[in-house]
Amino acid sequence: MMKKIISITLFSAVLFCPAFAQDFAPIHAETHNNVACVHTSEEEIKGLFDRWNAALATLDPNEVALQYAKDAVLLATLSDKPRANHDDIKDYFVHFLQKKPQGKIDRRIISLGCNTASDTGIYTFTVHEKGKTKQVQARYSFVYEYDDDQWLIEHHHSSLMPEQLFHAGTHSK
Repeated sequence: MMKKIISITLFSAVLFCPAFAQDFAPIHAETHNNVACVHTSEEEIKGLFDRWNAALATLDPNEVALQYAKDAVLLATLSDKPRANHDDIKDYFVHFLQKKPQGKIDRRIISLGCNTASDTGIYTFTVHEKGKTKQVQARYSFVYEYDDDQWLIEHHHSSLMPEQLFHAGTHSK
């Protein structure tokens, strides 16, 4: 009889007291730290590179910088300076876009998380410099975050392939 009273009391508390019920409510499988996880797919994340590459094609550094989150970090291929705000990111692209770059993914690994995703691999850029067209292969990583109803770049790192550094004479032992 006592068990029945306790069960009825607990049931009533959960049913009629939302604050108490919250402690016993099942956690939604699509949440992390009480934030709803946005459903995504590898295809959607692949499309984020295409969106960024299309922004490069505009040759507008503002358009490219809009692809990055407010607190993004860019560790760019052709800069020794970490870019950690929109002005610095935009400044990098002012100079890089003069080469009319267009990228193509050669190999990639995509990882999906709760409101985050990463795209890591090898890409090749076609650039135009001093009247010549050349292709440059580099390693890359993009870390994306879902913020303000859109996917933005939170972290972007790009570096020349080690063999390109070696052939350029910049490799140190």
